[in-house]
Amino acid sequence: MLGMVGPFAVKLATSSLDGVGAGTGSIYAVSTVGSVIGTLFLGFYLFPQVGSREIFMGLGIALLILAVGVTFFERKRISLMIALPPVSVLTVIGVMLLPRIADSAHHVSGKDSHRIQFERESLYGWVRVIDKPAENFRLLTVDASTIGAATISHGENVLTYQKIVDILPALTPQINRALLIGQGAGHMAMTLKKYGIVTDTLEIDPAVAEAASRYFGFTPSGKTIIGDARYEIRKLTGKYDLVILDVFTGGSEPVHLLTVETMSQLRFLLSDRGVLALNFVAFLEDGKNKALASVAKTLAQVFPHQQVFISEPDTEFNDFIFLAAHQAIEYDNGVIPAEQHNWLKARRISIDQSLGTVLTDTIHWKCCKYANPSSTGV
Repeated sequence: MLGMVGPFAVKLATSSLDGVGAGTGSIYAVSTVGSVIGTLFLGFYLFPQVGSREIFMGLGIALLILAVGVTFFERKRISLMIALPPVSVLTVIGVMLLPRIADSAHHVSGKDSHRIQFERESLYGWVRVIDKPAENFRLLTVDASTIGAATISHGENVLTYQKIVDILPALTPQINRALLIGQGAGHMAMTLKKYGIVTDTLEIDPAVAEAASRYFGFTPSGKTIIGDARYEIRKLTGKYDLVILDVFTGGSEPVHLLTVETMSQLRFLLSDRGVLALNFVAFLEDGKNKALASVAKTLAQVFPHQQVFISEPDTEFNDFIFLAAHQAIEYDNGVIPAEQHNWLKARRISIDQSLGTVLTDTIHWKCCKYANPSSTGV
C-alpha cells in the first residue's frame, strides 16, 4: 500500500503533462535519498537499539498520525466527512490491537509450561532464556537453536556434547590456559574453571553474553571478549593449551570460521602440545556426510592428528566433536577414568575425508549447502 504513495504524489504534484517529468524526478530523487538514509539508520542504529517489533509498531503509529494530518491539510480536496471515518476506524482498531501485539512475544504456543525470563533482539538473532519448570530445564536460545541448557534447580549443564570438556584435562594434561570461541551460556568455561584452567571467552553477540551472566551464573576466569572471532583472534597474544570452537547458532555454522585460514590462525595461538576442540552440527549419513568430510579434510591440512566423536550415537542429526592436534590424541593411555574412557570409545566415529572439499575463504559454499539442516536445533 505504501507503494501507491509515489504515483499518487506525482499526480498531486503535477498540474499539466508538461511538468510530469520534472515532478516525477524530484519525488523519486527525494525517495531515493530517504531510502539510503533510512536503510543506514535502520541497520546501524534502530535494529540493535530498538528491535524489529518496536520498529513496526512505531511505523504503524506514525502512519496513523500522518493519515490524520493528511485528512486535515487536504480538507479542501477531500471532505472531512469522507476522509475522517475510515481514518478513525483504523485508529480505533490499531489502539485496540496494540496491547496484544506488544505482548505477543511473551506467549509461547499458549502453554503455561514455558516461561520467558529474558528476550532481546540483537544483530545476530532473537535471544531468549526460556524456563520449563515441569522438566526442570532452562534454555538459552538464538532463533530456533538451543545454545545452552541447564537444570533450574542446580544449574547443571545438560547438553551432552559439552560433557567432553570434563574429559579434556585428563586427555590433554598440563592445560593451564584455554580459549573458548562461542561462549553461549558459559558452561564449558565454568567446567574448565573447576580444574584451575584460566579461560578467555569470545562471543559475537552481546545479548548472549548478558543472558549467560544474568541467568546461567557465568563468571569469567579470564578475559571476556565481544566481537567476531576472525577479527578478534588476530589481536590475541600468547599461547593457549586448549582452543574450543563452538559457534553453531541460528540453524547454521558460520563457515568463515571453518576455513583453512581460520584453522591456521588458531594453530598459531596453540602451544606445541595444544589441542583444538571443534563442535560441528550436521547429519551423520554413515560417516559420508559431505559437510563433515569437508571439516575433517580442512582440519587435516593444518593438524596431522584428529579424532571425531558423536554426541548421541543413535541420532542422525547430531553434534560432532573434532579434536585436532600436532601430536597423537590417545584416550587408551590408562590415565583417563574408565567411565570417561567408555564414553569416548562408544562415541568415536570415522569419517571418509575423500568425499569432502578443503574449505578456504574463497571456497566454502559446499559446506553451506550441506550443513544447513531443516531441524529446529539441538
